[in-house]
Amino acid sequence: MSVHIEAKKGEIAQTILLPGDPLRAKWIANTYLESPKLFNTVRGMLGYTGTYKGKSISTMGTGMGVPSISIYAHELIYEFGVKNLIRVGSAGSYQKDVKIRDIVFAMAASSTSGINKLRFANADYAPTANFELFQKALEAAKAKNIAIKAGNVLTSDEFYGDNFESYHKWSEFGVLCVDMESSGLYTIAAKHNAKALSILTISDSLVTGEHTTADERETTFKEMIEIALELA
Repeated sequence: MSVHIEAKKGEIAQTILLPGDPLRAKWIANTYLESPKLFNTVRGMLGYTGTYKGKSISTMGTGMGVPSISIYAHELIYEFGVKNLIRVGSAGSYQKDVKIRDIVFAMAASSTSGINKLRFANADYAPTANFELFQKALEAAKAKNIAIKAGNVLTSDEFYGDNFESYHKWSEFGVLCVDMESSGLYTIAAKHNAKALSILTISDSLVTGEHTTADERETTFKEMIEIALELA
C-alpha cells in the first residue's frame, strides 16, 4: 500500500482508467468489468480491478485538480507499477464546433497551474499525450464509428474564475476545451516513463452556455469509456 492507496501489490492492473469522480469509477467497474474487486476506499477515492474481454484493467477516481491527480498518478506508477494511465473526464468547450457530448483526445495540455513553473524554474514544459496510446485510441474510435476531435486543451487551476471572458484568449489560439487534470497527468507519466492519454467528454460549453447534469456526467458518458477500455 501507499500513502493514499490501500491496495496490495498486484491488486492494480497495468492499465487504469482515471475519472475525476470516484462514483464514476464505481459505475465503470459495475457496468463494464467482470468480477470487479474494490482495492481502495482511502479518502473515498474508490478504486476497482476487474477484467474486460479477458484483460485485467482497473479504474479509480482522482479527485479534482492538478495536485490531486498528480498524487494518485505518482503512487500508481511508482508504488504499483501501472504503465498506462487513461483519464476519462469531463471538460468545458471553448469552440463553437466542439459541442456537448463531443469526445476530445488531448494531444497536449496547456495550463494555468503553477506547478510546472516551479518544477522547471519558470521555463515552459509542454505536457503531451503518449503517441502509442493516442494512436490506439484513434483506431478504437474508428472501429466503433465514434467521432472524435483532437488537439490542445487547457488544464486550469480555477473552476470559478474572476473573468469569465478570459477563455477567449485560449480559444483564439485553437484550444478546444478546458479541464483541471490533464497537464498534471501527462507530466507525472512522462517523469516516470509511463504512458498517459486524456480522453474527455464535453459536459458544458462556455460558448453556448449549455451544460449536462451531475447525474449525466456520472453515468452517461459511455463512448469515451468504451474507447478507453479497448486500450487494455
